[in-house]
Amino acid sequence: MTDIIFRLQENAAGAGGLFGGGNYSMIIIMVVLLVVMYFIMIRPQKKKQQEEQKLRDSVQIGDEITTIGGINGRIVTVKDDSIVIETSSDRTKIKFMRWAIQTNNTANERAAEEKAALDAAKAQEKEEKKSGKRRTKKSDIDDTKK
Repeated sequence: MTDIIFRLQENAAGAGGLFGGGNYSMIIIMVVLLVVMYFIMIRPQKKKQQEEQKLRDSVQIGDEITTIGGINGRIVTVKDDSIVIETSSDRTKIKFMRWAIQTNNTANERAAEEKAALDAAKAQEKEEKKSGKRRTKKSDIDDTKK
């Protein structure tokens, strides 16, 4: 048993000698792994948290929101760290902490409307360009006939 352990130690020492200092290569590998983990896991999570905080700070009275518990309602009161929402036609009011806001439905609807308007404007611009090109071609043909 001792002989096997001795042989493993010799092999490990020999392997370190082959790579020119196994300790440095191991440290470099660990540093590279930490950098990769930062860019794959930690950085995107921080960005997501910043966006969520921006969402929670930008809520206004009258916005339709959904809480993390799935409750939908309209904001009635906004304070430093809490909000009050109306949840139904009975005007039931519930107080929540700001961190309980999951989505701002009003802001999402506004963003969708703006995107749709932008898409419509681009489509109209394309149509105008196409029709403008056709007009110039027709006018060129008419000019050559005269």
